[in-house]
Amino acid sequence: MAIPTGHALATALVTGLLLGGLFTVTALGLSLIFGVLRLINLVHGELIVLGAYLSYILLTHASIDPLLGLLVIVPVMFLIGLPLQRILLTPLMGKGAEAPLLTTFGLSIIAQNLFILGFSGDTQALHASYANASLSVAGIDVPQIYAISFGFALVLTAATHLFLKRTAVGCEIRASAEDAGAAEMLGVNVSRVYSLTYGLGAAFAAIGGVLVGLAFSFTPTTGPGYLLTGFAVVVLGGLGSLWGTLLAGLLLGVVESVGAAFWGDGYRDFIGLAAFLIILAIRPRGLFGRAE
Repeated sequence: MAIPTGHALATALVTGLLLGGLFTVTALGLSLIFGVLRLINLVHGELIVLGAYLSYILLTHASIDPLLGLLVIVPVMFLIGLPLQRILLTPLMGKGAEAPLLTTFGLSIIAQNLFILGFSGDTQALHASYANASLSVAGIDVPQIYAISFGFALVLTAATHLFLKRTAVGCEIRASAEDAGAAEMLGVNVSRVYSLTYGLGAAFAAIGGVLVGLAFSFTPTTGPGYLLTGFAVVVLGGLGSLWGTLLAGLLLGVVESVGAAFWGDGYRDFIGLAAFLIILAIRPRGLFGRAE
């Protein structure tokens, strides 16, 4: 173990905090879907990768900037998510947790093979001027894409919170999450709410995929890694808690970056998962989750 200098430690803290924003964006859709549908969405990682591939297509064939391309990708992914939930998952929602869980696992395998057929197994990345640029924060140079991801995390979390609290559709979503049977008795179309929620989750995953493609790289089989990180963030934050997801994502980013400063970058994932297990053992419902 090496003792980092004060500047190196400060760099790790700031970088980790901003990187945590990226973790939050990739986990936000997973948190929303579980909070409303009580569904463990095992195809979430592939939805992230699909968003990255859609951006890659727009960039290579139409020269559309990845962030600008979100204006197209987000609605497309929302429309992909709607029928997935309505046609495949809604009929299984009342038949126990195993059926929809296995269905999303099957969708994950199918999506990975379709990605290989469509894009080969080569590693891809999204190229933009800001993807490799640096930004000075309090005298510390950090990747600009991390700062952009951090901004997306704050805006998306706040916007989703306001949407759920201040709109009629948001009230229907919260009612369905609390008690689907009672909500249906009061006239809420729960099936429509579930489809809408899954569509929003897919759209959030696409945003995360574009940011991941700009910050790192992706292949047809990298989805499960992002799914695992998303699970760690969602469980740490408290299942279904949007603000908990934000804070847990930032915390995980800081823990991984600071740990890597002490033990080396090769231990980054190990440190993050070890911290996740320790915290979960102390507080099983997550840092910001409420007791049932």
